[in-house]
Amino acid sequence: MKLRTIFYGLTSGLLLGLSSCSLNYEPLDTYSDVTEGVTSDGTKIVFKDKAAVESHLTTLYNQMRDRQEHWYVDLLLISDSHSDNAYAGTTGAEVVPFENNSIEGSNSVLERDWNRYLEDVARANKLICNIDLVTDNSLTTAERAQYKAEAKIFRAMVMFDMVRLWGNFPVITTVGGDITEDNVEEMYPTYFPPQNTAEEAYAQIEKDLTEAVENPNTPTNDASDKSILTKSVARAMLAKVYAEKPLRDYAKVIKYADELAADGFDLVEDFSDLWAYDTEKKDCRVRNTKEAILEAHFPPGSGNWCTWMFGRNLSNWDESFTWAKWITPSRDLIRLYEEQGDTKRYNESVVWYDCGWSNYYPADHYAFMYKCRSAFNSIIYLRYADILLLKAEAKIMGETPDLNGAADIIDRIRNRAGLGKLPQSTRSSKEALLQAYMDERRMELAFEGQRWYDLCRLNKVEEVMNAVYAKDSGRHAQENLFNENSYLLAIPQGAIDQNENLIQNPGY
Repeated sequence: MKLRTIFYGLTSGLLLGLSSCSLNYEPLDTYSDVTEGVTSDGTKIVFKDKAAVESHLTTLYNQMRDRQEHWYVDLLLISDSHSDNAYAGTTGAEVVPFENNSIEGSNSVLERDWNRYLEDVARANKLICNIDLVTDNSLTTAERAQYKAEAKIFRAMVMFDMVRLWGNFPVITTVGGDITEDNVEEMYPTYFPPQNTAEEAYAQIEKDLTEAVENPNTPTNDASDKSILTKSVARAMLAKVYAEKPLRDYAKVIKYADELAADGFDLVEDFSDLWAYDTEKKDCRVRNTKEAILEAHFPPGSGNWCTWMFGRNLSNWDESFTWAKWITPSRDLIRLYEEQGDTKRYNESVVWYDCGWSNYYPADHYAFMYKCRSAFNSIIYLRYADILLLKAEAKIMGETPDLNGAADIIDRIRNRAGLGKLPQSTRSSKEALLQAYMDERRMELAFEGQRWYDLCRLNKVEEVMNAVYAKDSGRHAQENLFNENSYLLAIPQGAIDQNENLIQNPGY
C-alpha cells in the first residue's frame, strides 16, 4: 500500500492529537516526537527550552556511539567485504552478496542503512530548522550557532555516506509540516521527495561543512576529547569530500590536510596505541590520541558491542563467540602484508584464533579482524593518517604532480610501520607511485571502512575486483562482473515501493 493512502487514514487521528496539546496545560510526556506542544494561540513548539535543545543534540551524538549497525558494522561490510580486503564472514543471505557481488535492491542491509541515514538527517534537520525559534533566553546566540554547526557537521557526514553509496538521493534540509485532510497533496512531496543529483548532494555537504569551519562558535579541537563535532572534523570531512568525484579539487584536499596539522594533529609514534587495550583488560590503552580526529568512546561499563560482531571481546573472552563473525580478513590482504614485510600493521589488523566454524579457514586457525578487540575500544571515525595519505594522493593526481612530495608522505607512514623508504624507481613513476599509495592505504586503513571507496574514487573497481576472485582461493564464487554500474549500490526496493519519485540505480 502506498503511504499516500495510509496518510489519509491517519489524518483525523493526527489532528485530534495535536488539537489537544498545549504547553499551558499538558504534561511533557504527552507530547509527540515532533513537537513539545502547542501554545494557547496555536503556535507549535518543537523545543520548549535550552534543556530540550541540548537533549536533542545529545541524541545526535548518541547515534554515532550507540547505533553502530549503519555507522560502523555495515560500513565495514560494504567497504571491506565488498572489496578485496575481507570475506563476508558469515553465511547470512544479507551479507554474502557483498562478497560475491550479487547485491540487489531487496538486500536488508541496504534497506536498514537507507532508513537509518534518513532518520539521522531528520534528527539533524529538526535542530537546525527549529533552534532559532526557541524562546528561552538562557540559550544564547553563541550557543544557538554552536549547536547548529554541530548538527550541520553531523548531517554532512550522513549525506557523505549516502552519496558515496547511492549517488542520487533525496537531499532533505527541511522539516515536513503536519499532514491534514486539506493539505495532503501539498505536503506529500515533502515526505516523499524526488532524488537530487550527486552534484547537488555534494554541494549541500560542502555548504554545511564550510559554514561549520567559518562559524566562530563551532567547537575547536580539544586534545582531551575527540568525541566532539569540531572545526577539525569539518576540515577532515572537507578533505575527503574534495577528493571525491564530481567535486574533486585536490588543491583543497591539501589545504584542509595542512589546516589539520595546524590544529595539532599528527601520527602517533606507536601504531598499536590506536587499537590496544591496557594490560589489566580494564580499558583501552589510549583515548584521544593526537591522531584521532573523531572517535566514539566506550568507557568501562558502557560496552562496545561491535567487538563481538567481528571476533572476540578480549575483556570477556567467550562472550558471544558461538557464531561466525562478519568481516573475515582475506588471503589477498594477508598476502600483501606478508609481501611487504609489514608485520606491525598486520599484527594490529588481523588475529588468529580457533573457533567453532570453518567458513573460510580451518576452525583451529581462523583469521579475524582485530581493530575492534574489546568492549573498551574506541571507534575511530576519522584519523589523521587517512587525511595525510589523501594529501599524498592529491600530490600524485593533482594538476601539477609532486611525486617526491607524495612519496615523502607515504614514506612517513611506512616508517611508523617499520618499513623502508620507497625505491627511486617508484618515486619517479606516477603509475608505480599510485600503486604504492593504494597499497599503503590498504595496509594502513584495513577494516576502517575505506577500501571500497578508494577503488571507486580512483576508478579501480573493475581492474581490481574482477581479478581478485582468481587469485584469492577463499572467496565465494563471483556472481556478477564488476562494471561501470558497480560503483553505486542498489537503492532499497522497499524505499522505491514507498516513494514513487525514486529511481533505481542502473544495473539493478
